[in-house]
Amino acid sequence: MTLQRLTALRALMASQPTALAAYIIPTADAHNSEYIAPVDARREWISGFTGSAGVALVTAAKALVWTDGRYYTQFQKEVDLNVWTLMKQSLPDTPSMEKWLTTNLVAGSVVGVDPQTMSREEWTPLQTALSKAKMQLLAVDNNLVDAARLELKEPAPERPHNPLMHLPIEYTGKTAGQKIKELREKMVEKKVSALVITALDEVAYTLNLRGSDINYNPVFFSYLLITPTSVVLFWNNGEIPKDIYDILVEEGVELEGKPYGEVTVALKKLAKELSENGDGEHSIWLPSEASEAIHRAASGKGELKKPMTLISEISPVALAKLIKNPVELEGFRQCHIRDGIAVVRFFKWLHDQVDAGKSITEIQAAEKLLEFRKEEMYFMGPSFETIPGAGENGAIIHYSPSREGPQREIRPNDMFLLDSGGQYMDGTTDITRTRHMGEPTVAQKDAFTRVLKGQISVATALYPKGVKGNVLDTLARKALWDAGLDYAHGTGHGVGHFLNVHEGPAGVSWRPYPHDPGLAEGQILSNEPGYYKVGEFGIRHEDLVETIAVTRDSDHPRASNLLGDFDGRGVLGFNTITLVPNQKKCLKLDLLDDFELNYINAYHSRVLKVLGPVLKERELKEDYLWLKKECAPISR
Repeated sequence: MTLQRLTALRALMASQPTALAAYIIPTADAHNSEYIAPVDARREWISGFTGSAGVALVTAAKALVWTDGRYYTQFQKEVDLNVWTLMKQSLPDTPSMEKWLTTNLVAGSVVGVDPQTMSREEWTPLQTALSKAKMQLLAVDNNLVDAARLELKEPAPERPHNPLMHLPIEYTGKTAGQKIKELREKMVEKKVSALVITALDEVAYTLNLRGSDINYNPVFFSYLLITPTSVVLFWNNGEIPKDIYDILVEEGVELEGKPYGEVTVALKKLAKELSENGDGEHSIWLPSEASEAIHRAASGKGELKKPMTLISEISPVALAKLIKNPVELEGFRQCHIRDGIAVVRFFKWLHDQVDAGKSITEIQAAEKLLEFRKEEMYFMGPSFETIPGAGENGAIIHYSPSREGPQREIRPNDMFLLDSGGQYMDGTTDITRTRHMGEPTVAQKDAFTRVLKGQISVATALYPKGVKGNVLDTLARKALWDAGLDYAHGTGHGVGHFLNVHEGPAGVSWRPYPHDPGLAEGQILSNEPGYYKVGEFGIRHEDLVETIAVTRDSDHPRASNLLGDFDGRGVLGFNTITLVPNQKKCLKLDLLDDFELNYINAYHSRVLKVLGPVLKERELKEDYLWLKKECAPISR
């Protein structure tokens, strides 16, 4: 099928008004979403590779995919390697896509891409690189993969526009009217006439609305246009449901609706109106991550002799929702208690089943965990597809068990990696725990302990307010590096409040997050170092942490050692909000120093203190006894 699909695409490339030497297929929708709906899964359709990140490039003779180390193993399992070439972008000797194009194509070549699927940030450097090599980057408005699908009678599914849900102020802590008032104040500071919001989670956050158009992400396909006098939502057919309209009026917003597909026409019209009114004094504010198509429309390209002035930079909404307000933070803490109950109950159940010799597959395990989460208050669904990696599958970083063919059982000699999360009305969870179902080997204990040492190092770090997250990344890797080990992913990502489980612009990684404004009090991040022995096992420990201000009097394991506050900058640290014990029998105690051992014991004591009474109150006696044993203090 892959070859047939490529043949159809190549025929379309050759038949364009300007024939294309290459066509780029990003893993992207028109909103630069990390997770995409099936209608936008073009790279997956053309290549067969289902990983959530990667860019495909097709020429007359070559078909390549650039992706990172999380997906190398998955790519080789899923893709026809006779047709497709994996470009390992994490490796220093792998050329970038720009470098490959300028090296392998001849001068005069035209490279095509759908401008809706590439942000202005990505478009501009690629265009510059190609221009220097005397090549052209061409915006192809009619997506050629969609056209190939139609030709092969495999059309993409319809774009979903599911019902909207309002999230009340008891969860959001701030009305939509207040959020828009603050955005308009920023518009005055920037001296702009309009603000365009294109990221789906930013639209949802601003309006205190949620949806279900993309699996696991409570968002809806939309754009938001804010002017000094209007708030326009481009959504579905443009009709705003009366209940939503009335609630938003109560929150101080009169929302005007327009059809989703009319956004570029409306932006061109706005650009024309503004250019004719005010001697070129007007400008439009766009996020730099907005698509090239949106940038072109807002500038009036093709409509105006002199393009509209655009302010293209990080979205003010991205910066606003990065810092959680007190209501959101308390919601995060509370939903992690309920989520902890579900995960603890699951692991107790799983050990019981495996110890009793029962056959439990990875998929059955994921389904049972979902059952436990469904019993918890305010649960709305998983925050991503559960990763239940038994044995060798745990080494596939974003593993997804196939429902076709034989199912992998979780065996007594397996290291089992479970990465999962929940969407709750008051917050979002993301937790990984690795447990051996029987007796771990010395090598497994060593790796497990080194990964945990790295996690503790980050969890207990003190650092100046405003440092970038990537500064902390080495702390997570030090114990692994000491043994010549490492992992091929970042250490931490931001998390949305009943929104996307991966949220920018902050994070902790070996490479800087391009728009990270620096760490500040009130952020939620993950802390998730790992180690993966391909073909054998994987280990990852993941907690969510809240950034907190720290003084000598704070409840933080290193607070009493403080001698200063970084010359007035202020001291920050983390408070771990995930509440599930780590497996003690996988620890190699001689690798742990006294501080680390005391930290583990204190953490386990807190888990029992918080979750224990809930289990008792719900008369879950067996679960309580299991947790009590798991949290018993460790001594040398």
